[in-house]
Amino acid sequence: MSFQYPLGLLGLIGVPILIIVYIIKSKFTEQTVSATYLWTLSDRFLKKKRKDNKITGIISLILQILAIVIISFTIARPVFSIPNGANDYCFVIDSTGSMNTTYFGAKTRYELAKDEVRDIIDDSMKGSTYTIISVSDDTSIICEKETDKEAVIALLDKMKPGYGTGNFDEALRKAQSYFDENSGILTYLVTDKKYAGAENLTVIDVAVGNNNFSIYDVEYEHSFSGVLTVRGKVISYEQDADINIRLSVDGVTDNSWTLNKHVQGAVPASFEMKIDGIKKYKEAKVEITNTDKLMLDNAVVMYSVESENSYKTLLVSDTPFFLEAAIGIVGSADMTVMSTDEYLRCEETADRKISGYNLYIFHSVNPKSVPKDGAVWLINTSASIENSGFGYQGEKELEAAELIDKTTNTATVIRDQLLKNISGDGIYISKYSKYDTSSRRFYTLFTHDGSPVIFTGTNTYGNREVVFAFDLHNSDMPLKADFTILIKNLLDFSFPMVIEKTLYTCGDIAEINITSGCESVRVESPDGNVSHISTDEAVGELLLSEVGTYNIKVVSGDELKTYRIYSSFSEEEQDPVVNANEILSLDGEASNEGFVGIYDSLLVFFICLFVIFVADWMVYCYDKYQLR
Repeated sequence: MSFQYPLGLLGLIGVPILIIVYIIKSKFTEQTVSATYLWTLSDRFLKKKRKDNKITGIISLILQILAIVIISFTIARPVFSIPNGANDYCFVIDSTGSMNTTYFGAKTRYELAKDEVRDIIDDSMKGSTYTIISVSDDTSIICEKETDKEAVIALLDKMKPGYGTGNFDEALRKAQSYFDENSGILTYLVTDKKYAGAENLTVIDVAVGNNNFSIYDVEYEHSFSGVLTVRGKVISYEQDADINIRLSVDGVTDNSWTLNKHVQGAVPASFEMKIDGIKKYKEAKVEITNTDKLMLDNAVVMYSVESENSYKTLLVSDTPFFLEAAIGIVGSADMTVMSTDEYLRCEETADRKISGYNLYIFHSVNPKSVPKDGAVWLINTSASIENSGFGYQGEKELEAAELIDKTTNTATVIRDQLLKNISGDGIYISKYSKYDTSSRRFYTLFTHDGSPVIFTGTNTYGNREVVFAFDLHNSDMPLKADFTILIKNLLDFSFPMVIEKTLYTCGDIAEINITSGCESVRVESPDGNVSHISTDEAVGELLLSEVGTYNIKVVSGDELKTYRIYSSFSEEEQDPVVNANEILSLDGEASNEGFVGIYDSLLVFFICLFVIFVADWMVYCYDKYQLR
């Protein structure tokens, strides 16, 4: 035995002092005097004073000496060394999605798992070491060979379950290395998975609250005609059930948008729901309305790719029909149409300058200068436009309508983006403007007699630019199938999609396109965690480790746009009881050897002190009074 604070033993000086006081204390006789008649009457109910009893006095002295000794020892804090009392502990905790399953609507499996680990740590001898390994999408070591119980429990309390799948191989490899160092280590795997057996480790099963429905493999289509189709699968893992499925669009639902599906236990059932008349939408949600023990897999949210990549467009034209119709079909533009005269008047007036649009389209208009804050389409301009990057060289009128030629340039950006799915056959024009594009780099898409008649590039402000050298009304191009496809390609060129997909599964990696001029990409996860994606590469990657909506905030210049993607619950974690049918093992022969443990609890001393004080009080009472 040793003492943490040896100076506390100085309190033992009180023992001889107490003995001296006992020896030299003055002798006196205590006598009761009745002051009133009432006290005289009550005297019969008092215990009579006993004769002086030296034995009770000695007992009281001994008890008081013991109290001084125990108080001194308590202050000195004795530490007892117990051979083989301590151990190394290694806890592998399953932090995968299924551990979010609740137990009768109260604790989750993960909370039960932490309770099990906390109890083992509390019951262990001081001097033991503790290692905690968490297994979810990745394997992380929460603490390693930590000796401070309170610090370990504080870290344990902060742990939260993940949402994805997990592989225990890496965690068990780490546990094997600890076992190789000390074959007496106590290894625990706390999980809701069922294993056939375990060697050299203990599996703690926390699989409770098993009733679960889920929806998965969700796909959706939105046609030009306004039909939204949602397909997927539902399952009841425990027993036959009637699952009610509800679809809502932009927060609105209808009785006809529900479906009741009878399913057999553990057998997936496919479903399909169609809604007509949905021209545009921002989000659609399909969900199971039944209540179960794991609600995270009961809903999937689908965001419209077009809506997420929408932009504000200003169309300046006196004859906007062709462009307005084509962009309305293939794009997701909040379009404003303005006449030529109105725009030119605003351009001349300082306090009425037009700004704040993502795309400016000038059809048969000669603006003084191209806007600074957005992409620009110039269609049939008949003058040199300031900062456009090209010069006007006059108009060429053809005697008869002639074909234009699709470029033979096979550059990737032209082949795979600008002219994707374009045949280029049978397009006639009757006149066009000639432009000098030698001062800047442009991609030529169509030519006539070597002169570019449709080309793209960037203007002097660095914004993307599309140029048609002819009036759409002097061509049969708007009547061709190629026209709608070309408009879509040019929109994709002018506004590269930041996100091309909005529905993922937890654990997937989402790709975020870093567009020209992008300054920062900030990501807010469903749980409120914030991260940033590097803008150094053309495509940024985002690991989806949570279930729910991710908000992706992109800053370009003075503009902030927010895009949304949804991460659904992993199918692998939906089954409430997974039978792994395998034996987990750590190679080697386990030993029962521990190491020196430490016992320093003061509880025993406080209990002894309490007992002594009670005994001393009883001796005092017995010495002073007795019943008649």
